[in-house]
Amino acid sequence: MEAKKSKAIVFSGVNKIELREVTLKPVCSTDVLVETWWSSISTGTEKMALNGLIPSPPFIFPFIPGYETVGRIVKAGDHVNQGLIGKFAYVAGSFGYEDVNAAFGGASQFIVCPVESITVLDGISNPQCGIALPLGATALHIVDLGEVKNRKVLVLGQGAVGILAAELAKRFGASLVAVTEPHQRRLDISTADIKVNPETQDVSAALAGHEFDILIDSTGIMSAIETGLRFLKFHGKVIFGGYYQRMNIDYSQAFNKELSFIAARQWAKGDLRRVRELIAAGKINAEKIFTHQCTVDENLEAAYMRAFGDPDCLKMIIHWKHGDEAGENFPICKTGH
Repeated sequence: MEAKKSKAIVFSGVNKIELREVTLKPVCSTDVLVETWWSSISTGTEKMALNGLIPSPPFIFPFIPGYETVGRIVKAGDHVNQGLIGKFAYVAGSFGYEDVNAAFGGASQFIVCPVESITVLDGISNPQCGIALPLGATALHIVDLGEVKNRKVLVLGQGAVGILAAELAKRFGASLVAVTEPHQRRLDISTADIKVNPETQDVSAALAGHEFDILIDSTGIMSAIETGLRFLKFHGKVIFGGYYQRMNIDYSQAFNKELSFIAARQWAKGDLRRVRELIAAGKINAEKIFTHQCTVDENLEAAYMRAFGDPDCLKMIIHWKHGDEAGENFPICKTGH
């Protein structure tokens, strides 16, 4: 049988992006074949990878990026429940390619992956919202580590993860949620109780009278973290919500307040399903982070550069199917582009 081909987004070198044909591995007995409808761009990991800053084997050029993909299951292996065929699912990525590396590997028209790598999107009226599962699960894991119930929480940064972390902290019983963010549009989207723009407001004055139990960082900016530590109470807790190449902060505040520091690594088992249920029940608004969109046939380099460099772009959605080709209509998220 001739190997199946697929269009895929490939990072072919430093700052080089192209749409090319790749070869899929055969569908094994425990695999599914997914046809992609939407994928998205990670502004953290993928930006570092495209710049050549992650030299580990999966990121050796050329490679297929992507771990934010939603598609429809079109084939299931012999040992997989055939009732899954036709269902929409979130795909966490794939290594199912013959002729190219896969650094997560979700940015492909067709994806071969183990059935354990998918999260079926039952109960979600608009499956496009499944794009938010990995970011929502990351935020959920951060909030879980913070043990936020009945506590005051300060979130630094209102990118997609920060916005969802603030919303989930409120959902899980934080007594107060405050956020800082220098880009006003992001603040406008946030549901925090107190929203502070350090470019236009005095942070100390805005947070006067509050001592926070938990500081969540989603900026990666050492100076912002140092400033945030000033507002933590004795025995406060700091959750690092991103990936940091190096940590460089003044130790004196940690020493004087006996602060605890916790690194959050992606998400925990079961978090993707928990986020799916929260979205399905209308308990979190996933679509608000979908600010921009394009089609896979447009200028991909421009789309990636906008996702990486435009502070108003929280999440760029890439459409892989067009108009009547999709054969089914779902609400289009209200995005800027």
